[in-house]
Amino acid sequence: MYFFIFNLSFIDLCHSLVITPKMLMNFVSEQNIISFTECMTQLFFFCFFVHSECYVLTAMAYDRYVAICKPLLYTVTMSPQVCSLLMFGSYVMGFAGAMIHTGDMVRLSFCDLNTINHYMCDIFPLLQLSCSNTFASELVDSIVVSTVVIISSFIIFISYALILSSVLHVSSAQGWSKAFSTCGSHIVTVGVFYGSGLFTHLKTSPAGSVGQGKFFSVFYTNIVPMLNPLIYSLRNKDVKCALKKTLKRIAN
Repeated sequence: MYFFIFNLSFIDLCHSLVITPKMLMNFVSEQNIISFTECMTQLFFFCFFVHSECYVLTAMAYDRYVAICKPLLYTVTMSPQVCSLLMFGSYVMGFAGAMIHTGDMVRLSFCDLNTINHYMCDIFPLLQLSCSNTFASELVDSIVVSTVVIISSFIIFISYALILSSVLHVSSAQGWSKAFSTCGSHIVTVGVFYGSGLFTHLKTSPAGSVGQGKFFSVFYTNIVPMLNPLIYSLRNKDVKCALKKTLKRIAN
C-alpha cells in the first residue's frame, strides 16, 4: 500500500510542478508569455501525470480488493514484482496517452490569434485557438480520455463491489471498521480526483463554462495534489488527534 502511496505522491508533486511554477512566474512578472515548445512540453507532462494517476488509483483499488477479499494470498498476489509491474504499466500507459494528445496538438496550425484563454496549456483551450479543422483531434482526444476513464472506473467499481460483498458477510463491527479504514482514504481520493476532473471539463452555459473550467482547473492541478497527503495521513492516530483538537478550537 505504501509503495502505491509513494508513487501517487510522486505523481501529485510532479503534476503540480508542471503547472504551478510557470503560473507563479507569470503572476510576478505580469507577462503571461509561453513559447510553443514550452506549451507543448507542459501539455505533454500534464497529460502524462494525469493519465498515470488514473492508472495508479486503479492499481490501488485492486490492491485493496486483494487485501480484504484474499488476505491469505496478499503477499503472493501483490508481490514486489507485481507491484513494480503495475506501476511500470501505469507510467507506460500515461506516456502513450500523453504522446497521443501532444501529437494531435503539434500537427494543428495556429494562426495570428495566439492568446490562450487559460492559465495553462490544456487540450480544449488549444483546440479553440487552432485555425485547422479540429474534428479529428477532438474525436481522438475524446476516445483516449473516455477509454482511460471507463477502464479505470470499471475496475475500481468492480473492486469495491467485490469488497462490499465480502464485507457484508462480516458480522463484527471491528471487521467493518478495519475494512473502512483500509479503503476509506482511497475512496475519498478517487472521489476528489474524478469529481474535480469532471467539473473541470463539464460544460454548462457558453458564458460560464470558461470561467468554471479555469476555477476547477486550479482546484484540479493545485488543491487536489495538496489534499491527497492529508487524506492518507489521517490514517495516522496522532494526525487524527491533532485534527480533532484543531476542529474543537475552531468550534469554540
